Amino acid sequence: MKRVFVFCVFIIFVAANAASAQESTVSKGLALTPPMGWNTWNKFACNVSDELVRGMADAMVKSGMKDAGYQYVVIDDCWQVSRDEHGNIVADPQRFPQGIKALADYVHSLGLKFGIYSDAGEKTCAGRPAGLGHEYQDALTYASWGVDYLKYDWCNTLDGQDAKASYANIRRALDASGRPIVLSICEWGKHQPWFWGAEVGGNLWRTTDDIQDRWGGKQKWPDGGCCSNGVMSILDEQVELYSYAGPGHWNDPDMLEVGNGGMTTTEYRAHFSLWAMLAAPLIAGNDLRNMTPEIREILTNKEVIAVDQDPLGRQGRRVWKDGDLEVWAKQMQDGSRAVILLNRGASEQPITLSWEQIGYPGHLSAGVRDLWAHKDLGKFSGKFSAPVVSHGVVVVRVTP
Repeated sequence: MKRVFVFCVFIIFVAANAASAQESTVSKGLALTPPMGWNTWNKFACNVSDELVRGMADAMVKSGMKDAGYQYVVIDDCWQVSRDEHGNIVADPQRFPQGIKALADYVHSLGLKFGIYSDAGEKTCAGRPAGLGHEYQDALTYASWGVDYLKYDWCNTLDGQDAKASYANIRRALDASGRPIVLSICEWGKHQPWFWGAEVGGNLWRTTDDIQDRWGGKQKWPDGGCCSNGVMSILDEQVELYSYAGPGHWNDPDMLEVGNGGMTTTEYRAHFSLWAMLAAPLIAGNDLRNMTPEIREILTNKEVIAVDQDPLGRQGRRVWKDGDLEVWAKQMQDGSRAVILLNRGASEQPITLSWEQIGYPGHLSAGVRDLWAHKDLGKFSGKFSAPVVSHGVVVVRVTP
């Protein structure tokens, strides 16, 4: 009898480990570079529909964004309205008359990937049905629809609900579905997910409150809740987080506001450049169907995107600061350095980069290339200087 018991325990142990191995295999290899795509929220909030998403997927292809590396088309909150008698999540039949699977199939037919949104609480941030208690059921539904990416929010969670355990649970559920699905952890950095996000299988995790389409400052929402952040406020919160990012697991300073009208072209260029320096997910949030040439040029700059997508997976960090002037640097796989000269101030200022700031000896001769001008600037020894306009950046690649 004792031997039978031991044998049974052994079988259970083997089965459990086999299941665990299967789950880890399902999600292994996802997001080895920061995800790139588009999300409905920043521009359209709850005004989502099948027609809108198909139009954006078409525009992602026609605008050159797909060719530049963008993959994911993600519906954020407000696509869901209820659960049926079996507890299955139900999409809004007026806004998505053909259902979500048909929409995902269309996105896939364009060579793109499809993403969706839910929440770890009882309701989503917009008060729609969320995932608490339905994690495995929803994961199976999402897999059957062809979902490739899940953004999982943190609104309306229970008092004392454990963030790490909740996100570990949804990752297990996604893996048990058998479909590889990128998991975007969106609890706004409240529980310091950079410490545990990779451990629970998150592929990216929000590090701040929501972004808003402006240059600087932190503001409360109209209801008094805290907070929304301008680009510079978010940037400051990333300074010490660079060591936690890497292939398959990324710090997420929130989605891009490029092209939404609240900043100048110069500021949008800085915003995009800094997110690339941070090895951040590049998730556009503007109307892709009506981009100006300047905005399209920003979002499709392949040389800056290459900084973000470098396979070494290092997050850039600030290496020098003097008041409103800063230097940020990122080690690249080929040994070069991507560098941003940032001027937060109100007037144009010269900024000097020294080789020692980026880990090179001062005597070294290195080529410098301007990634916005798409021009080689020549060889320099020891340092490089450039004038930087107000709220602007100069982005260079320094190659010994």
